[in-house]
Amino acid sequence: MLELKSCLKVYSKDQDKAVTPEETVAKVKKLLDEKCNGVLKCTRKIDTGRLGIPVFISECGDVAREVMPTRKQMGKGASVAQAEASALMELVERFSFFSFWNAPENFTLATYSEAEELWPGKVISIDKILQSVSEKMDPGKARVLLDLVRWHFYPALNVHTGEEEYVPLDWFKILNEFNGSSAGNTPEESVLQGGSELVERHVCAVIDRERPEVPVIDPVSCDDPVLSDLCKCFDENGIKYIINDFSLGMPLPTVAVTAWDPSTFPGMSEIVFTAGTSASPQKAAIRAFTEVAQLAGDFETGRVYEASGLPKFTEVEHSEWLTTGSCVKIDSLPSVEQDDIFDELKKFAAGLEGQGYTLYSVDITHPELGVPANYNFVPGFQFRERTSHASLGLFVGRILSEKVALDIAGEGLDIIADIYDDPYFVPFFEGMLALRGGDTSRAVDMFSIATEEQPADEEKALSAFYTAYAMSLEERWAETVPFLDRAIELDSEAKEYFNLRGVAKFKSGEFAQAAEDFKEALALDSGSASDLANLGLCYKFMGNDEEAIEYLSTAMELDPSLEYAQNHLQELLDK
Repeated sequence: MLELKSCLKVYSKDQDKAVTPEETVAKVKKLLDEKCNGVLKCTRKIDTGRLGIPVFISECGDVAREVMPTRKQMGKGASVAQAEASALMELVERFSFFSFWNAPENFTLATYSEAEELWPGKVISIDKILQSVSEKMDPGKARVLLDLVRWHFYPALNVHTGEEEYVPLDWFKILNEFNGSSAGNTPEESVLQGGSELVERHVCAVIDRERPEVPVIDPVSCDDPVLSDLCKCFDENGIKYIINDFSLGMPLPTVAVTAWDPSTFPGMSEIVFTAGTSASPQKAAIRAFTEVAQLAGDFETGRVYEASGLPKFTEVEHSEWLTTGSCVKIDSLPSVEQDDIFDELKKFAAGLEGQGYTLYSVDITHPELGVPANYNFVPGFQFRERTSHASLGLFVGRILSEKVALDIAGEGLDIIADIYDDPYFVPFFEGMLALRGGDTSRAVDMFSIATEEQPADEEKALSAFYTAYAMSLEERWAETVPFLDRAIELDSEAKEYFNLRGVAKFKSGEFAQAAEDFKEALALDSGSASDLANLGLCYKFMGNDEEAIEYLSTAMELDPSLEYAQNHLQELLDK
């Protein structure tokens, strides 16, 4: 069982840690080399030095690439050592998380009712499950829905009570993905880090959806020495910024920073909108400013960052709503700051309980590596990438459609349809079942129905995309384009929509138009090897061999397994 105990701070310059960042770097690199060789390829400083704020990446080795979907992690800090330590801990966090889920022996498979029989009185309540999707439902009906799936149960620590509860962990994974995963020098440091990330994502999701008036923090009040230096770095380089209080009454403070460089935007830089959460408002602001530096590429490299907790602004005017709130001093924000990280964690957990939320943590430490890692979740917290129309039936239906045997899944969807008055999501999942069963014609029909029944633009866009995808399996390329046009019109932030439309146009010989779609996909994810390869193919067939070689070579560097890209690249090189 995960046990938390006293953990005095040793380092607290720009982040609060149990050991210095230099010690973290030395220890983690040694452990990775001795215990998990092949997980880390290298760490590398990638900032240009313009802002004086260091940014590192940790590149995955071959062993990590077999486990993780990501190829590199970024780390930031006010010092070189802290930035490198951050990048290393990001790697440890992700490697531990995916290794944990790749070990089926970790879990007990059971329906909710079976779990109650296995661990009487120790299973997370149905109320908490419903709270996680903000749904009111008769507990009996909820139990029927939960019993449609055999869940991956695992013990989690209720941080406030110190008691262990068995939870269907894949339920929270499908809701939150790997948000809330963390690593640290000690379990206490790790759990507080993960909990801070959850608060950050929650308040950012609420603020993004509701756009309330939020307080503006006076930069003059940012007199912490490290924070003051970060503001000075921005000021001296002509970077404009807005600092906001995003705390929303949470026990931990969240500081948001919106920053842009008028001299390079939009040609060589973007507007960066991000936030940081920590035990104190000063540390939260430091996290936000260093995160800006990490995402911005020093506002001069043309780097395109992928939006996550907050959206991207493409015009400075889009951020004006952040300037209308009352002006406050940074010390007015909430704080749980103590000398002992465990005391901070207790104050944080107690504050959440007072608001009706519970912090849970699961020990996911890699058994060989031994660096503390955790998966943390708070039922009821929001997540920007999750639909605002979440429900128990929606996510149970998703699992049925993706992972359960076809005949059983179909029966389960019928039960869900009987329980809900308006089961708008059921046609979509019936389309997914049809895809799994190879009936693409039925899939097209069901996704078409689903498109009209969805409650919001993003859901309509996804259904339209899958209609096109099902058509593409039948080589009906020209017919896919109107559905993809609609998907993109409804949601222009999904790279997959541009990718499939690019493929459809490529198949029709419209290489120039296809290239534009692949460029749009790359604007959303600059590291997409398949889109780089596809763009290279477009240039090849347009007769631009030099650009084709450049894009195909870059794609192969990112993903050597793309055989079609390698074949076309070799053909060009052999000319």
